Amino acid sequence: MGTNYQMPDLHIDQIDKQILSLLHENSRMSYTDIAKEVELSRVAVQARVNNLMEQGVIEKFTAVINPAKIGIHVSAFFNVEVEPQHLEQVASHLETEPAVTSLYHMTGPSKLHMHGIFSDNQEMEQFLVEKLYPLQGVVSVDCQILIKRYKSRMGMKL
Repeated sequence: MGTNYQMPDLHIDQIDKQILSLLHENSRMSYTDIAKEVELSRVAVQARVNNLMEQGVIEKFTAVINPAKIGIHVSAFFNVEVEPQHLEQVASHLETEPAVTSLYHMTGPSKLHMHGIFSDNQEMEQFLVEKLYPLQGVVSVDCQILIKRYKSRMGMKL
């Protein structure tokens, strides 16, 4: 009998999309400046942003940090094949690891796609040997190290 999943009935109009686009470019933009752009009052913009947050459209406001500027020089993508019965347990463990920046359940032979950042290759190797390989259910790990970042966008663009 599965659970019926229904898409939430979100009411996002063109002005909300404009506000989201402006915040995506600069999340520190003031309500007053946004109001000028979308031709509403500051109070109306604040109410719309609060509503978007309550609906879960805006998950959080955050700073994007350049890893190299704080001594993190290795960025790597991992495809981790996991036995199906251990998938949730492995994912739950990996999502608590500070080095793991994103973790996705994917289709295809690799069940988990993960991104991690490390200060150097030795730290990455230590993560692999001590934290990833010993996890019960991990069948194989494919690792690709980032050479150069051409574009990186947090969140989604409307």
